[in-house]
Amino acid sequence: MTPSATRMSRPGTRKSTAMVAAVLASVLTTAGCGSGGEQEAAGAPSASAATGTSPYPTPPDPREAAPRPAGSKGTPQGGVPQPEDIDQKRVDAVAQGTLRVMWTFDSNVDSGPHDAEIRAADASWLTKAYAARLRAYRPRSVPGAQWREWASHRAHTVVTLRKAEDAARPADTDTEAWRQWTVTATPSGRDGWEGEPSTVVTYVHLTRTAADETWRVADVTVQ
Repeated sequence: MTPSATRMSRPGTRKSTAMVAAVLASVLTTAGCGSGGEQEAAGAPSASAATGTSPYPTPPDPREAAPRPAGSKGTPQGGVPQPEDIDQKRVDAVAQGTLRVMWTFDSNVDSGPHDAEIRAADASWLTKAYAARLRAYRPRSVPGAQWREWASHRAHTVVTLRKAEDAARPADTDTEAWRQWTVTATPSGRDGWEGEPSTVVTYVHLTRTAADETWRVADVTVQ
């Protein structure tokens, strides 16, 4: 996340988000069109059909990095949802709200795409452990030519979500669930400019302490 075009994993591999930042940021740290990336270019939106190839329920790889303070100077254009805006006992609602926050960023108020993850952490969409991991994550490179192009148009992303089914998804329990969503982020400038949309398939791991408690996102991975 970092929100923008993304690097897609081969089937059976996964990228952990401490890394939504590394993911969409992959395009923003390179010159050229919004379909580029550190590894592979973003593909077309994945079909909704069950694939059975997702990485559930492998735990995320640990990442060690120095703390990086958020650079956001305000609320993104159009705003972002807050946990209190939705029914937090509905797992789909929490997954969807979290993804919308993590992929909504605004070059007019953010210093880089990672700030969207910090917003999600600060708004309590995430478990404490996942929020701490994102706050500690330090992007390996600063936003580059693509982010500067967005900034020249004072662009923000418009996020669309599409739920997908996965044949390999474990059954929900009272305290654990996984969901698969296709996320498309389209940069839109305040001057009328529109950039190339980027799409990722995300796997969201959600947990709660008991059946009557609220859900929180424990991890997001991208394919």
